[in-house]
Order: sequence, then structure tokens, then C-alpha cells
Amino acid sequence: MSIADLIAWAEAGIAETLASPWQIVAIIASAIAVTLVVVSSFVKTMIPLRWLAVGGNVGFVIYGALHPSIAMLVLNAALLPINIVRAVQMVRLTRRVRAATKHRDGTGIWLKPYMVRTKRKAGEVLFEKGDQADHLYFLAEGKIELVEIGASVEPGTMFGAIAFFAPDKKRTLTARCVTKCTVLTIDESTLKQLYYQNPQFGFELMAQVASGLTADKHRLEQQLAQPENAAPDTVMQTLPAPNAPASPQTPSGQGSR
Repeated sequence: MSIADLIAWAEAGIAETLASPWQIVAIIASAIAVTLVVVSSFVKTMIPLRWLAVGGNVGFVIYGALHPSIAMLVLNAALLPINIVRAVQMVRLTRRVRAATKHRDGTGIWLKPYMVRTKRKAGEVLFEKGDQADHLYFLAEGKIELVEIGASVEPGTMFGAIAFFAPDKKRTLTARCVTKCTVLTIDESTLKQLYYQNPQFGFELMAQVASGLTADKHRLEQQLAQPENAAPDTVMQTLPAPNAPASPQTPSGQGSR
């Protein structure tokens, strides 16, 4: 086939396509879809990427239906709802993070849709000091004790985030259920996906960790200040009163009963 024949064949195909308004719509839809797919290759954040994918799927569905191309129609019709659901989820997460930041919500309740709910028995240990950090926790119901420091975790509190960012990723405390508890967990893999997909989520998570570190600092300062406050009283109690008679010696092995 000569070049002239190829040109003639292409002209005939274009003329046939442009003769039908539906074929023109199909060509325009496919051109827009291709453009959106190419643009999505340069996008660095997840939400715009998902919406560009949705637009590309719609364009290819229209093209597949009008051209027609069954394979393209079925493939993009299957991908379209998946991309829509994922885009909506990321938009909702962004709104929750913004609301949490605006109202200084340190509970982590905006993470609940991505967490797994479990029931724990009284006395059950969630993690021990020195364990590898592989989950983040949110206490929905019940009471949890942090054994080493005697502190309690109340319902509506997220805990266990600091160990994720420790150099060795080791737990520094033991968490034990005091009562029957409903605990929500999110694994490290899901947490990292949310972190990389939504930068604002990452900032809020950093705020959670900073809040926990600040609370630990205040608790340590209070513990260090208690012996200093108690020292003068202790000294006064051990000093004998002026002109007080010496107490008689108590024989060894005898004392008050």
C-alpha cells in the first residue's frame, strides 16, 4: 500500500466519522479523556488525581458506548465507581481533619471510619512496654490503664501514636484494660497510606504526637517537683524540738504493739 493509499484511507475514515454527530461526540470525549489521563501523570496529591481519573473514566465510557468499543466501555464503567468512592472518602477525610484542626480536636475521632472495632476483656493487655508499635488505638468505651505511670485512658481518646515515630518503634508503656473495652485500631500500613495521600492528615497526626509529648513533659515536671515540695516538711519532722527531753532507748526486739 502506497502513501497515497494510506492518506486516502485516513481521509475516508475521518469523513465517515465526521458524518455522524454521535461519532463526533465520541471523538471529543476520548480526546478529553486522554488529556485528563496525561494531566493526572503530573499530579502529586491524591484528591486531584482521583477526580482526574473519574473524568477520564467518564470520557472513555462515552467513547466506548458511541464508537462502540465494548472492552473500553466495560473497563472504565468498572473503574468509575471505584474512583468516585475513593475520591469522596479522601474529601471527607480532609474535611474531618480541617474540622479537628479548627476546633483543636485531639481525640482522633475523625479517624474512626478507617479503624477496625474490637471488643477487649477486662485485664487484657493491648501492648506491653518494649513491644513493636504496629497499631494506633482509639478507646470508644471502657477504661485503659497505662501501667508504668498509673495513668488512665478515658473514652474518646486516641493513644499509641508516639511509638510510631520513635527511632526503634518500641512501646514505652504497657496498656491494660481495666474494664471491658471497645477499642478501635488502625494498622501502620493504612496509617502511612493516609499520611502520604493527605498532607493535612499528616500535619494533624504530628499535632497529636506533639500533644502527647507535651503531656509527658508536664507529668514528668510534676513528678520531679513533688519531692522538692515535700522535703521541708520531712526535714522538720526529723529534727528534735528545742529543749525537748531525750526519749528513752527502746531495747532491741521491743516496740509498740
